[in-house]
Amino acid sequence: MNPSSLMSQDNSSVNVKSFAVDIQNLKHVYPSRRLSRKAKQQQVPTDSITAVKNLSLQVQEAQIFGILGPNGSGKSTLFQILSTLLTPTSGSVRVCGFDVQTQSQHVRQQLGVVFQSPSLDDKLTAMENLIYHGQLYGLSGNDLKKQAVDALATVNLIDRANDFIDSFSGGMKRRVEIAKAMLHQPRILLLDEPSTGLDPAARRDIWQHLCMLREDMGITVLLTTHLMDEAEKCDQLGIMHLGDLVAVDTPDHLKQQIGGDVIQIDPHHANSISSLQSALAQMYPDKPLSLIDGKLLLEIENGPTHVAQIGSALGDQIKRISVGQPTLEDVFMHLTGHRLGDA
Repeated sequence: MNPSSLMSQDNSSVNVKSFAVDIQNLKHVYPSRRLSRKAKQQQVPTDSITAVKNLSLQVQEAQIFGILGPNGSGKSTLFQILSTLLTPTSGSVRVCGFDVQTQSQHVRQQLGVVFQSPSLDDKLTAMENLIYHGQLYGLSGNDLKKQAVDALATVNLIDRANDFIDSFSGGMKRRVEIAKAMLHQPRILLLDEPSTGLDPAARRDIWQHLCMLREDMGITVLLTTHLMDEAEKCDQLGIMHLGDLVAVDTPDHLKQQIGGDVIQIDPHHANSISSLQSALAQMYPDKPLSLIDGKLLLEIENGPTHVAQIGSALGDQIKRISVGQPTLEDVFMHLTGHRLGDA
């Protein structure tokens, strides 16, 4: 799917507000750095960096939308623009109908933000962390206390409200972060790499709460991730690579872009890769064949039935051959020519 295929909406129209997030032709360029004399002598590169390239994207309300990509793909830059921490070079971004540049105060009122780095004070209780945060939003008195109680109850931590944060596990701290972000009752929750540093059990726990926020409260959740299992749980997924949004769809539909199964072939020797690749291209001239990290990947329907055929014809050149259902890792390689971890 072409991520920019959806029609642009007139900003003056009420239809704009049907999108939780509406991005049109977004571009952000980090300018060239000013170097010290020593850096100039060492010829440190000073070129400007285009972190986001003409990105267009619409996120529907009350869904979990993930942005999948490696470090350096532009995810964090997009996150900072959405949270009004960074001004885009060009293009438009609207959050719940408000422009991030001209109506930034209104945008912040719609957002709850959970950054990748922890933002809790370990020497305060969970309740105290929420109270201090609420005061930044102008909340006070009984209203603030009630909303803090409700927010902690939402993440099932009301029984730990008066415990110090330094006694909490990593997963519990992340839940307090989410409660803090939900304190002012935002319509959109932004999370930057929400599972960073968490064990599998804590990650499952966090996702249960995110799904509850979407289903029970109609909250839109927009998150960045580089984890495949996390990306699989999203309702919609955008894949970013080197500043480009290369695909947007459901995880299942993205995997269906792969032609059936994926056969992975490890050559016996590096110097046999070229002849093996040529032979496979002749056997399957109309099937996608790629070379990544010294391994050949063949996308084909009914993969298991072709393994024996390939082994019989080319077995003397093959060290190992395997077949499996396509994964989001395969989708990323299909779209970019790189593994997610290497990109």
